[in-house]
Amino acid sequence: MDRIKAKLEQLRHEADEAIERAEKAEAKVKQLEQANLEKEQEITSLSHKLGQLEIQSEKVEKDLADAKQGSLAGESSSKAAENLTRKIQLLEEELDSAEKNLKDTVEKLRQVDIKAEHFERQVQKVEVERDGWEKKYEEAVEKYKKLQADMQELEQSLGGL
Repeated sequence: MDRIKAKLEQLRHEADEAIERAEKAEAKVKQLEQANLEKEQEITSLSHKLGQLEIQSEKVEKDLADAKQGSLAGESSSKAAENLTRKIQLLEEELDSAEKNLKDTVEKLRQVDIKAEHFERQVQKVEVERDGWEKKYEEAVEKYKKLQADMQELEQSLGGL
């Protein structure tokens, strides 16, 4: 009887541990999904910024072309062209930086996706394990109740003697 109770207690403890592991894994998945969402938002922001920089770069290049045409008109055009050239160079550097940042963010997002998939598989594995422990627990409880009923029946038959 005590062995059955001890076994039931062990099964309860193991089921509780499995549930706790499942909850931790679910929390980790939720955290990774949140990080994934943040990275996606960052990618969207960087893509928008990249588009804006490309538009601005095209405008500056057009201004530079206009300035080069007007450079025949005089010295001021030459200074404007130099300024525009510097602006283009700065914008191109900023564009390169934004593209590198976008690549890094996309790679980080990919890694977060892989981690999220890994933890989702772990959650599924722990849930299957938990279900198995719950089934074993229910079977042990059923067996315990049957043994109790058999003991009571035996006590009654011995009491009748």
